[in-house]
Amino acid sequence: MIDREAVRSNAKYLRQVRPIDPDEISEYVEETPHPAVVRRVLREEAYDLGLYEREDGSFVPVDEEPVSAPGWEPREFPERYTHVLEDLLVDRYGVNWHRDESGAHLREVIRRLKEDYYYRNPVEYDAEVALGYAVYHLPDYYAAVGYVLDDLVERACLPRRLRVLDIGAGVGGPALGLHDYLPDDAVVDYHAVEPSAAADVLDDLLDETRRNFRATIHREHVEEFAFDGPYDLVVCANVLSELDEPTAVAGQALDALAEDGTLLALAPADLETSTGLREVERELVSDRGATVYAPTLRLWPGLEPADHGWSFDERPRIEAPHVQRRLDDAGGEPGTFRNETVKFSYALLRTDGMRRVDVRGDRSRHARMVDMEDHVTDRIDLLAVKLSRNLSDGGNPLYKVGDGSEQLEHYAVLTRESGLNRALGDADYGAVLQFENVLALWNDDEGAYNLVVDDEAVVDMVG
Repeated sequence: MIDREAVRSNAKYLRQVRPIDPDEISEYVEETPHPAVVRRVLREEAYDLGLYEREDGSFVPVDEEPVSAPGWEPREFPERYTHVLEDLLVDRYGVNWHRDESGAHLREVIRRLKEDYYYRNPVEYDAEVALGYAVYHLPDYYAAVGYVLDDLVERACLPRRLRVLDIGAGVGGPALGLHDYLPDDAVVDYHAVEPSAAADVLDDLLDETRRNFRATIHREHVEEFAFDGPYDLVVCANVLSELDEPTAVAGQALDALAEDGTLLALAPADLETSTGLREVERELVSDRGATVYAPTLRLWPGLEPADHGWSFDERPRIEAPHVQRRLDDAGGEPGTFRNETVKFSYALLRTDGMRRVDVRGDRSRHARMVDMEDHVTDRIDLLAVKLSRNLSDGGNPLYKVGDGSEQLEHYAVLTRESGLNRALGDADYGAVLQFENVLALWNDDEGAYNLVVDDEAVVDMVG
């Protein structure tokens, strides 16, 4: 039995002096353990010691600089992961897994999955469902998580030394996206909670990650999991809609955050799961004192939104990997089993009060959406967050907006673009915009307020 404390003590001393060599440390430990045993201990203790293992096998302190933006915009799912998935499919169904009876069965599995998600039916993840889910959903969830992480990186909120809890990790799309988003010199202590057969797929995929991405899979239900934080990042990706008490679980996740940690909740963009995510977000803000870091910022302290909350982002498509193409091509229904759309809802919550854009409304300058009934037919100034891409179908560009006080939906309608209002279309999802001289109208057909942006209106990006 190696003296772990002696290894730790020597590593703490040497990290201040020079790169740590397991051969050297072994000489300082009683009974001179084999360097390979010392290396194993150093790997297991790397996160706590703040050590990064280099290619030459030595250990050096982790860079204290936070993660910077990697320019995340994946157009295809990495082949090394696709090959692992195809090996699993071949092991189970044979080399012609995508054809004949096995292909038809997998396509039926995916159909049922899509239907169950649409109707919010409970899903049991046996081995076949896990593989069908992986074929259809790995790429889009892989891409989505990186775009959400961009919001954190913007304000240097993602450290290189990172402890992560992934609740309902599934087959690993968000985990792989996180891994590939982070720089090579990041040190990650990653914990996945996944009780279903999806954990088997996840386990094989995680074998493709770097040595400094240390992964542990907890094959238990989250209700039985001990939240032994603190964690720098807790991920709840596409799982809240499947839990009996999503707010309670998300509340436990909040409690397990480090003081400057973040809860990242991700959901599909469809109406039910997206609005369900917003319900959990709003309960955590009102009952647990959480702060929305992004995207649905509260611009008026003390006020909370009560609209339907259907808000989602959409990013560039990701090419269907060859496993999707093979299954789709063999099915005789072109496009049915290719999932290239990257469309998602998300919430970033913190307990330290930090927000992506630290701006608030001023009653002497800005109208509040909660008071919009009083402003109908008036031209007004206000602050708002852009909460959609263009929602119109060929007509005037239409964008959902909110300020955190809205009780009903608000949409900004661009009726005449000019150099003074072009920021409305150019701004990214989640951007804070200042509107000047927009016309407030009530849309009786939609039961919503329209903010008409014409050539008399000015729109500027605040953040």
